[in-house]
Amino acid sequence: MTTLPMQHTAPLTEQQGWRAGLLWFPDPQHPQARHESDALVVTAREADGVVRIQAIGPHRELAPQWPELPVTHWPGLCMAPGFVDLHIHYPQTDVIGSPADGLLPWLEHYTFPHEKQLADPARAQEVAGFFLDELMRQGVTTALCFATAHPASVDAFMAQAQQRHLRMLSGKVLQDRHSPDGLRDTDTAWSLRQTEDLIRRWHGVDRLGYAITPRFAPTSTREQLHGAGEIAQQYPEVWVQSHVAENVDEIRWVHELFPEARSYLDVYDRAGLLRQRSVYAHCIHLDDADRRRMAEVGAAAAICPTSNLFLGSGFFDYPAADSAGLRCGLASDVGGGTSFSPFHTMHAAYTVARQNVGRPGIGLAPEHLWWQHTAGAAAALDLNGQVGNLLPGGEADFVVLQPRATPLLARRTAQTETLAEWLFAMVVLGDDRLIAHTVIQGQIAASARMSDNGA
Repeated sequence: MTTLPMQHTAPLTEQQGWRAGLLWFPDPQHPQARHESDALVVTAREADGVVRIQAIGPHRELAPQWPELPVTHWPGLCMAPGFVDLHIHYPQTDVIGSPADGLLPWLEHYTFPHEKQLADPARAQEVAGFFLDELMRQGVTTALCFATAHPASVDAFMAQAQQRHLRMLSGKVLQDRHSPDGLRDTDTAWSLRQTEDLIRRWHGVDRLGYAITPRFAPTSTREQLHGAGEIAQQYPEVWVQSHVAENVDEIRWVHELFPEARSYLDVYDRAGLLRQRSVYAHCIHLDDADRRRMAEVGAAAAICPTSNLFLGSGFFDYPAADSAGLRCGLASDVGGGTSFSPFHTMHAAYTVARQNVGRPGIGLAPEHLWWQHTAGAAAALDLNGQVGNLLPGGEADFVVLQPRATPLLARRTAQTETLAEWLFAMVVLGDDRLIAHTVIQGQIAASARMSDNGA
C-alpha cells in the first residue's frame, strides 16, 4: 500500500500548496479510500503546461520540505478527487425533469426538439457554457459527453471546455435513420467525414478528447455503424460511446433491425465499435456472454441509476458485472438522469443495488460508490492516474468538501465514527452544497454557497 508522504519529480513552475483534510485512493484500481485530517497537497505547472500534483502528505511532515510554498488553507474542509461522469448529454440540459412514459416517447417529445436547436452555434455555445459551469459547481471535473448531430455543437462544447481548462471528451452524434429532420444525417459518408474532421480538429488539443458517438444502434444504418467502426480502428486513441440494452422496447427494436446479430451488444461488436476506450451506457439487459465480451476487450459500462429509475428502464446487475470482470463507473445521464449531483447518483446506485429483483440485493460500500464516480470511472476511461484521484503525477483537478454544509449534515457527520460512516452520510444527505470549491488545473473555479467555517 502507498504510504505518505509522496512526491512527483518534474520541471516546475507556479508551485502552490493546498491545506485541508484529504480523501484519496492509494491504489486507484481498488476502492479502498484513505483519509488524512490535516494534509498538504502541492501542485505545479509542468513543462507541458499541465498543472499536476507534486506531493501529498500530512501537513506536519510535508510542510518543512516546502518552506517558501504559498498555501491556501481550508480549516475544517476536505480535499477529494474531482468526480468523473461516464455518460452525460450536454444538449439535454434543458429537458432535465421532463415527464414521459418511457425512453422512446421521452426522446420524441423532449430530447429531439431541443437537440435541433444546437444547429445554431450561438445557442450551442450558451448551452455548453451553462452545462460546464453546472458540472463544476457540482464537483464534476471530467465527463464523457454527447453533443448532437451538428458539428457546430461539438465545436461549441470543445471551445467552452478549452476556455475553462477542463479535461472533457465529446463527439458528434451519428444518426442517419429513424431520426427527425434536423437531426438525421442525410449523407452517411459525409457524417463519417465530419467525424474524422472533428477528430483532427479537437482530439488531443489541450485537455480535450474525441469520442466517436453513434446515438444508439436503431438510429444508424449498418453502413454508418461499420464506417464508425473503421474510424475507431484507425484512431485507437479516441473513445467510442453509445447506449446499449437500456430498455426492453429498445432491445426488441434492435432485434428487428439487426436479426443477424446475437444480441444488441453484438451489433456494435460486428461493426468494430467494441474495444478499449469504448463506453456503453446503461447495460441493464445484458446476458453473461455480453458482459464477458465487454470485459475481454476492455470496454466499460456507464451505470446511470437516476435515469434508469426515472424512465423505468430497469436495474443494473452489479453482481453479474463483478462476476464477469466488467469495468464500470457511475454516470448522471442528464437529461434522462434527474440530477447533475454525484451525490444523488451515488445514492441512487446504492438504492438500486439493494433491490431484490429476481436476485438478492447487495449493499455497496460507500468507498466503492465514491470510487466508481472518481478513480474507478477514470480507469474505465483509460485515464487511470490522470484524473479522478489525488496522487502525485495526477492532474490538479479536485473538489473541496464542506461536511457541515447543512445543519443536518453537520449534525450527522459530527457523530460518525468511521470513514465509511462519514462518506455514507455525505452520499445520502449531500447535494451541491457539499462542494465548497472546485479546483481546475490549480485554479479555484467554483464556490458553493456555504462559508468555509460551517453551515
